[in-house]
Amino acid sequence: MGGKDFVVQKLNSSTDSVVICRFKESIQTRGHIDSSGQVHCVSPLLYESGRIPFTVSLDNGRSFPHAGTWLAVHPNKVSETEKSHLVNETRWQYYGTEGTTGNLSLTWDTSALPAQAVTIELWGYEEMGRPYSGEWTAKWSYLYPLASNISNSGFFTFTPEPASPKHQEWKVGALRITDSRNYPGQKDVQALWTNDHALAWHLGSDFREDPVAWALAQCGAWEQLEDQLPDFLEELPDCPCTLAQARADSGRFHTDYGCDIEQGSVCTYHPGAVHCVRSVQASPRYGAGQQCCYTADGTQLLTADSSSGSTPDRGHDWGAPPFRTPPRVPGMSHWLYDVLSFYYCCLWAPACPRYMQRRPSNDCRTYRPPRLASAFGDPHFITFDGTKFTFNGRGEYVLLEAALTDLRVQARAQPGLTPNGTQTRGTGLTAVAVQEDDSDVVEVRLAHRAGALEVLLNQEVLSFAEQSWMDLKGMFLSVAAQDRVSVMLASGAGLEVGIQGPFLSVSVLLPEKFLTHTRGLLGTLNSDPTDDFTLRSGQVLPSSASPRDLFQYGADWAVHNASSLLTYDSWFLRRNFLYQPRHDPTFEPLFPGEAALSPSLALEAAELCGDDPFCNFDVAATGNLSTGNATRAAHLLHQHRAQSLQPVVSCGRLAAPLNGHKDSIRYLVGSTLHFHCHSGYSLVGADTSTCQADGTWSTPTPECQPGRSYAVLLGIIFGGLSVVAAVALAYVLLRRWRGSMHSWGSQP
Repeated sequence: MGGKDFVVQKLNSSTDSVVICRFKESIQTRGHIDSSGQVHCVSPLLYESGRIPFTVSLDNGRSFPHAGTWLAVHPNKVSETEKSHLVNETRWQYYGTEGTTGNLSLTWDTSALPAQAVTIELWGYEEMGRPYSGEWTAKWSYLYPLASNISNSGFFTFTPEPASPKHQEWKVGALRITDSRNYPGQKDVQALWTNDHALAWHLGSDFREDPVAWALAQCGAWEQLEDQLPDFLEELPDCPCTLAQARADSGRFHTDYGCDIEQGSVCTYHPGAVHCVRSVQASPRYGAGQQCCYTADGTQLLTADSSSGSTPDRGHDWGAPPFRTPPRVPGMSHWLYDVLSFYYCCLWAPACPRYMQRRPSNDCRTYRPPRLASAFGDPHFITFDGTKFTFNGRGEYVLLEAALTDLRVQARAQPGLTPNGTQTRGTGLTAVAVQEDDSDVVEVRLAHRAGALEVLLNQEVLSFAEQSWMDLKGMFLSVAAQDRVSVMLASGAGLEVGIQGPFLSVSVLLPEKFLTHTRGLLGTLNSDPTDDFTLRSGQVLPSSASPRDLFQYGADWAVHNASSLLTYDSWFLRRNFLYQPRHDPTFEPLFPGEAALSPSLALEAAELCGDDPFCNFDVAATGNLSTGNATRAAHLLHQHRAQSLQPVVSCGRLAAPLNGHKDSIRYLVGSTLHFHCHSGYSLVGADTSTCQADGTWSTPTPECQPGRSYAVLLGIIFGGLSVVAAVALAYVLLRRWRGSMHSWGSQP
């Protein structure tokens, strides 16, 4: 949104220099120099997210010799201390509807905006021009001040008045707080913004007089617009079938901050759900997004069954490259085409089925979970096809290459240390680097301090002091904690790198399109484990290859000097890796079966590891139970994730009968639906249907026809009788019924 004052590091100047900051070679803002000589820039309104190149001039724009990078982030990812806050934000967005009147208030951190007096302004957002054409443009506009030249107290309250007619066309926007010395609406000055929100409080008197009628009219206008726009649903990926799949498929789906099971499942717009995810990548043509929501038992919620169902988005919430033009503007395009219409039809008026009809959930019938491979411990490998082996070479190796998208994953392995500080005859991963096509290069490595990771972008260390999420070239990067990093690539491939004991563990997720396109230490992805030990030459070692043969196989996948993605920013790394063979031929590892443990340690290892061969080997290789325990934990994590990603058969939604209902919304193989009719209707057809292994239902939806069912009639007749009398009466009625059927020429 712009308005952040920041210091340009490693750049000082005299106070009489005139600073101009230029973003993306075309957007300029005025900077300044503080009393200590530090150069400041102010970020502009950018309409995009990601790393933005900028240059700095100290001679009033005559030359721009200084270059840097600015990270623009989605409004919802801005630090809370850098925003102004709407007190009870829901009240702001319902203001003027039944029962919501009175004052509204906002707060801010005064230290984030050093000014004696401030002005609070309303800005509105709109998108103009013919949709999906080159003339479609996005625009933020200054509308009017709520207050001018008031004390910078950090608090403001007011009673909203209906907007003037010329301002009522703006229905979504945000408030901006600036120094009152700026002229009204002045762009690219230091400011604090609120969250984007529906401007219910600003709408005209026609809204306040009858908000339901007003909202219904807006809902209808949105429907008419939607019917003229192209169908974006066809190019969206299907949702994962289960909550477990959705959480495990981290290369293609990411937690929706509006409904997160790890944050207490506060699912305001999806009551009944405990967790939602969104597709990481926007759809290729229309920049649309997918959303998938799940119940506590892991069942996907569909809009056809519930207004709490998961709704796809015409505008992906995170935007999409090249950004700037609709519907790819981060946050705001999503607000206009998906959120504001939800307010019209569902929140301000009781017409939610109309919204859900145009935002139907995608089910999971064509969803295919990604394939998983992992490396961890000393190090041990589990390929995409499930082959397990140990290769503890010292050097730098190719974990994965895929020519399909020019995807490369490389890793560095170094010897471990025994409890007394000597080097072990085993190694472990200490750095992992990835690049796809012409994307940025991201490397995750062990930091100098124990138990922490260091992330490098194009060989430079990244700081996560302000942001845990970064939109990078060709990928998204998420740092959930100091010990875990997720990389989500444009192809849908994903990497999870974490600390497990003294070493790194890495998991790689590949969508089905990578079948037959991979090579490297993580094997050939083709559902055939017998060719996982394929050398660079194409020669295949047998599955029964000895540990020493596998050591030579691993050595064959040493990184070539010209294609290394790894960083050598210390004398130690240059001396031991850059200027040496990428596989150390002098390092003699400990091979499985060669280790001998003392009786006491062997007993403890057996108790800790059980039948886990990786855990037992690592205890033997390091003499350290904690290392074995970390390996065991990483192995269990892989197994749990692999189980979560098992394919599931779905039969798709089976509708309830008209004038009836069903007792479940679960449509996976083995699920049985029971059908019932409303009072006054009788069921015609099977009252149950089961999802079969071939993806079809055993029977179609039955019908509910007018007339009371036999069950209802018998319940009425027998309701007041004793069991004996009821049985006797039933026998008499049955005899008479059979007789009458026979006289009509029907079969009994």
